[in-house]
Amino acid sequence: MGVKDVVRKQYQRLVDNAASHPDLRTPPEGWLRTVRNALGMSGSQLAKKLGVTRARIPQLEQAELSGAATLKSMQAAAEAMGCRFVYAVLPVGTIQDVIAAQAQKKAQALVRRASTHMALEDQALSNEKMVAEVERIAANLVREMPSDFWSDK
Repeated sequence: MGVKDVVRKQYQRLVDNAASHPDLRTPPEGWLRTVRNALGMSGSQLAKKLGVTRARIPQLEQAELSGAATLKSMQAAAEAMGCRFVYAVLPVGTIQDVIAAQAQKKAQALVRRASTHMALEDQALSNEKMVAEVERIAANLVREMPSDFWSDK
């Protein structure tokens, strides 16, 4: 295992650790409003701390819910409430699940292409052999991670 592989494994552990908190979901009202309410802080009080008008607070909270809030505004609001803002991109399962799914997709495409050519020459593989070949190729792709691994071609 080379240095590049060791570094990638370290990144994978970091992401998988963060993703292992299934209860980390955005509350229905959004984080800003939920934390503000948990603190017992009014919109006027938060507005004063942020140096904005009172009307800006519901706009900011709505922007969070709609996905239009900027990272900078979320950071500022969190700090104004004495909190820290954390931004994450996490896999649904594990990083290895995402890699395996991509390898499976690429392997199926490769086997499908080869199978088409073989069928034209009357050398088609059985379904069992095709499945086994997809698994073999997918395992190789995961192990080798070629430079075109994430391309859909």
